Amino acid sequence: MSTSTEPATNASATEELSGLVVLHLFSHLPASTDRAAIELAIKEAQSKGDQVVTVSMLGHKADLGILALSESPQRLRELQSAVVRAGAVLTYSYLSLTEISEYSGGVPEAMRLARIRPSLPPEGLTAFCFYPMSKRRGEEDNWFRLPYDDRKRLMMEHGVSGRTFAGRITQLITGSTGLDEYEWGVTLFGRNLQDLKECVYQMRFDEASARYADFGDFLTGVVASPHEVFEMMGWN
Repeated sequence: MSTSTEPATNASATEELSGLVVLHLFSHLPASTDRAAIELAIKEAQSKGDQVVTVSMLGHKADLGILALSESPQRLRELQSAVVRAGAVLTYSYLSLTEISEYSGGVPEAMRLARIRPSLPPEGLTAFCFYPMSKRRGEEDNWFRLPYDDRKRLMMEHGVSGRTFAGRITQLITGSTGLDEYEWGVTLFGRNLQDLKECVYQMRFDEASARYADFGDFLTGVVASPHEVFEMMGWN
């Protein structure tokens, strides 16, 4: 499994970069939705240097998914407001930051840079899944009471499992401690839904997940342009 994609900047040191603000928005689109206004809002955000990925969602949870990354929380607020003004009804959102894991010591600089400044969406990976997660703080299983070396070992084992999906899955893991109800947001891009299913299933057997992870709801769809999202809804 790849972690993010090629970095969107040529900065020489990740330590000099702050994380991007990441906003996931999921909404229903009533028939009265102003489609042109949504497309315009997305184009305006992109013209300011923000990354915006749109997703045609599957199931009852949402019609449109928007993944937006920006250096400016104000610009993300403007995008959210414009989408709502256009008639979209928000059903779920998630706020987080791109980050470099505390267990990433020794990881090549290019990989560290790709994590904090990703370039999305990855080419050819149109299956999309987002879910939030936290580490357990139970009486018996408490991730945060483990020594650092034990936590790092478990995460390295988890990473080995993920690398078996290289070329099939790209992940974006963003930090949300203090920003939203879980501690991380996980966004997966895959070749197809089967790849997403196999990846999540296989990695849940790792001790870092099987013993210490709690998951929120999964939201799944297909990466598409706003126009394609409307077409999939039957809006010609």
